Amino acid sequence: MDGSIIILFAAVIIIAVLLFAVITLTKKGTTVLDVDKYRSKWLAIEQSLVRDNEPSYHMAIINGDKLLDHALQARGFKGQTMGDRMKFAKETWSNRNAVWSSHKLRNQIAHESDIRVDYDQARRALAGFKQGLKDLGAI
Repeated sequence: MDGSIIILFAAVIIIAVLLFAVITLTKKGTTVLDVDKYRSKWLAIEQSLVRDNEPSYHMAIINGDKLLDHALQARGFKGQTMGDRMKFAKETWSNRNAVWSSHKLRNQIAHESDIRVDYDQARRALAGFKQGLKDLGAI
C-alpha cells in the first residue's frame, strides 16, 4: 500500500506541474487590452506631432514606442527589453519591417545626440507603431 500511495502522489505532482506549464505557455497573447485607453493615448500621441517642430517629432516617436511596449507587456510577451518582447511577438506583426524601423528610429533618438528627424520620417514611424498596436489588438 505504501508504494502505491507514493506512486499516486508522484503522479499527481507530475500532472500538476505539466498542467501549470501548459497554462503558463499558452497564456501569452490571450490578455484582452483596454482598447479605449490605448486609443485615447494613441490619439494624444498623434496630436502631439506638430509640423515644423522637430522636438515634437522626437517626443511623439518616443511616446509611440512606449505605448507599443506597454501593450506588448500587457499582452504577456516576455523579455527584458522591448526588442526581446518584439522578437517574441514576431508572428503577431503584419508588417514586421515597419514596426522594427520605428523602434530603431526611437533608439537612435534616445542614444544619438545629433539625430535629425523630419516630419515624414516621424509620420512613417508613427504609422509603424500604429500598425503594431493594431496587430496586438490595442487599438
